[in-house]
Amino acid sequence: MIPQTPFYYYDTALLRATLAAIAKEVAPYPNYHVHYAMKANANPRLLEIIQQAGFGADCVSGGEVQRAIDAGFPADKIVYAGVGKSDWEILTALRNDIFCFNVESIPELQVINELAAKESKVARVCLRINPDVEAHTHAHIVTGMAENKFGIALKDLLHVVELTNELPNISFEGLHFHIGSQITDMQDYVALCERVNLIQNQLNQLNIYPSVINVGGGLGVDYQMPDLHPIADFNAYFQVFAQHLQLRPNQSLHFELGRAIVAQCGSLITRVLYVKQTDTKQFAIVDAGMTELIRPALYQAKHKIVNLTSRLDIQEKYDVVGPICESSDVFDKDLVLPVTQRGDILAIRSAGAYGESMASTYNCRSLPKSFTDKEVEISI
Repeated sequence: MIPQTPFYYYDTALLRATLAAIAKEVAPYPNYHVHYAMKANANPRLLEIIQQAGFGADCVSGGEVQRAIDAGFPADKIVYAGVGKSDWEILTALRNDIFCFNVESIPELQVINELAAKESKVARVCLRINPDVEAHTHAHIVTGMAENKFGIALKDLLHVVELTNELPNISFEGLHFHIGSQITDMQDYVALCERVNLIQNQLNQLNIYPSVINVGGGLGVDYQMPDLHPIADFNAYFQVFAQHLQLRPNQSLHFELGRAIVAQCGSLITRVLYVKQTDTKQFAIVDAGMTELIRPALYQAKHKIVNLTSRLDIQEKYDVVGPICESSDVFDKDLVLPVTQRGDILAIRSAGAYGESMASTYNCRSLPKSFTDKEVEISI
């Protein structure tokens, strides 16, 4: 029995297999630590599985910090990044004694110091550096270029490191980097390693030795052929850092993977409301829209879409569109599907990352519900 659509369906068996694949790749490196980037998907049932597998959490808001704590992530495995941390968010992190703040500006550093003093705490910080390294991905999800809002400029690094030593309630732990998302070209990570090596050499010459290096995340997934590549190439990813990053003795290396952990385990399940024919187009109008999955409208992202219920051999072209009162509410155009009719069930694949977490109530719509493979039986 299919629940009322639209809803998110999560294959928890695939999620566990993905986590096991990561654990296998980092096992030879006891100084490697993986934090799950919660912004990808903060569904409590998924968080429970991820924390039980021993991973940490990467948070970008006070709400995420609190949800990570509530989900059972140890505080000493929680890192907190973001360009605009408000006072209450910083206090939430301080009071829970999280592992580290990833600090993005001098004003933020000063505020954390002031709030830590009031709480009689010493805040551990990594400085998020904008390495000016280009990631070959969509412009909206590039974060490591000089023109992006994220991080501290390279030219200011030494000054900010010196400032951390002057602030009594700040403990400088290391450096944080993140160059973008949905990265599939491993050469982007090689370039990041080379930049980190250069920065470390310069700091070491000044007797500055960070104990933590955090290289962020951003590893991409195969949106077009999810069944062929259900688990990302973690071997290639971690090997880049093992081969190209020159870690110092006793340094720990931290990763913040999100999309690569949860994207492929999630599908958005939607029902066809109408099939509309015009002179030039045939539209399959479904009950899910950009309110449930905004990536196609926001990033021009392409997701594989399959008709789960059609048994017809004939195929036709459709624009698969949602009900939202926006022209950009389109999942795909000229998509070839088996003949599709009112009532058919479609699955929009690889929607486990930045799907449910970015859902909205625009047009006064309800937020989508979610089910796991333990609750609903769906053959995708």
